[in-house]
Amino acid sequence: MKKRYLFISCEEAKHICDKSQYGEATGWERIKLALRLSWCHVTRSYSTKNKKLSNVMANAEVDCLKNEERKKLKQQFEEELAKYQ
Repeated sequence: MKKRYLFISCEEAKHICDKSQYGEATGWERIKLALRLSWCHVTRSYSTKNKKLSNVMANAEVDCLKNEERKKLKQQFEEELAKYQ
């Protein structure tokens, strides 16, 4: 097996890490990522931070504006804007 097939760059490892988080990485990609994570502290740090960010986003309780609230806010904005034109 040639070295380039087994060893991947940091950028490629980050891309595979992102794919792996969403379940899109193939088995071979996960093997190459695991090998890279075993010796590269930069990639390992990126992977750890990426997992933490994914967990925070999954558990975030975000309250968004409802459509009617957004329309009302937009109408108020346009009314105020019209006063100054």
